[in-house]
Order: sequence, then structure tokens, then C-alpha cells
Amino acid sequence: MLIVISPAKTLDYSVDPKSNHTAPQFLSQSSKLIKTLKEKEPKDIASMMGLSDKLATLNFDRYQSWKAAKSVSSDAKPSMLVFKGDVYQGLNAEDFSNKDLKFAQKHLRILSGLYGILRPMDIMKPYRLEMGTKLETSKGKNLYEFWGELVQNNVIDDLSSQKSDLLINLASKEYFSVLGKMPEFINVVSPVFKDYKSGKYKIISFYAKKARGLMARWIIQNKITDFEELINFDIDGYKYSKAESTTSEPVFLRKS
Repeated sequence: MLIVISPAKTLDYSVDPKSNHTAPQFLSQSSKLIKTLKEKEPKDIASMMGLSDKLATLNFDRYQSWKAAKSVSSDAKPSMLVFKGDVYQGLNAEDFSNKDLKFAQKHLRILSGLYGILRPMDIMKPYRLEMGTKLETSKGKNLYEFWGELVQNNVIDDLSSQKSDLLINLASKEYFSVLGKMPEFINVVSPVFKDYKSGKYKIISFYAKKARGLMARWIIQNKITDFEELINFDIDGYKYSKAESTTSEPVFLRKS
């Protein structure tokens, strides 16, 4: 079983790097993207990514100083611990036990515009490059074309090594799209989280993102590997709704 989640824009490099870090699997591809990004001026970055001048300059500096890191330093730490934001509030990986970290390393993946796909303990340098960015490279007009089938094949290979066909999609549509159309033998399950508001249940972005992190945390801490066990998720007021669910989209509702 694999869980995929999205990255976050907010980064925190003051975190404890813990131990047993690993190197990202597609560093050579990341280096190619950085080479293209280094040719962009701050104004180009601002226009391409819809950033303020201040953020564009920050990321211009990040690209210029970026190097393929394989070991921990002050600005190179494990991805799962560095990313902050709504999903990672729910995940709250800082207090994972060693057993939790080991399980996460095997079963959790973070999709990334720059790195393609990251394991939790893969070392990551500061960057901003959302998957939907229309960055033209020699491989195509955007990052989906750049990554091609690399990320999908990586996921399929990992599942094969585990003798599993279960892929739990807790990522946004923007990021999950990098996997393309998954083969039919892969069982893709995309949980949906709805909160009650104004007389009906609806997806509220902030709460849904945090719930994805909460479910990832629940799976990791309870060492869940079977699809049938997902319906037992009942954290932070969410309950499984059989009436609203399908086999590929289990729905979890929260009243308060």
C-alpha cells in the first residue's frame, strides 16, 4: 500500500532532522529543472508562478544556490519534516516514533514539482515549483510532460515490491495528475472529507486538507495496509458514510 500526498508552500528548516535520511531518487531530473529555472529572471518567475516580487526574488536566489543534496545540512533536511501547511498540520510527523517513521518511509510518498516524488526521509533543499507550473523544458511545455511516466512507474514499482495494488490518494488533483492514468490493476482509493455547513455537507478546502493529513497519520500510526480498514477512520469528528461512499471514493462526514 502507498499513500500519496501533496507538498506545501511553507517550509521550516528549524526542524530536528532525526536519523536515517535518504537521497531523492530523481536528483538528476531535478538538476535539469534547476538548470532551466536558473535562466529565469525574478520578473519571469513572478509572472510564471503568480508571485510577488519579494517571493520571486527569494525563489530566484534559491534556484541560483541549489545543489543536489544527499546529506543533512542547515538547508537540506527530510521532506516530511520540512513541509508545513494544512496537510502537514494533520500529519504532525514531528512526534512520530521510530516505528512510525519506518512505516511512513515505506508507505508514504510526497508528490513534488521539482523532485517528482519524495519519500518522507528524502533530503530536500528549499524550493517552490508547483506541479501545475507551465515551465517549458526540452521534454515539453509543462511539468507533467517533463515527468512523463517516471513518477507513475516509480509508484507501480514500489507497489509491486510490496505485493500490493492499493494506492490511497490523499493528494490534490494538481499533484495526483502527474501519475497520469493508472493501470486498471492498481486500486486507486481517493477519500473525500466533507463538513456540515449552511444546512448541507460540503468539501471545505482548509478542513479537507487537514483531514488528508489526519488520515495519513492514522494509517501510519495504526499500520493500516488493507482497504477494508479505511472505513474505521474516525479522527477529529469524521465518520465514514456508507450511503455517500463508493469503492473508489469513501466519504467521511463531520457534523460539528
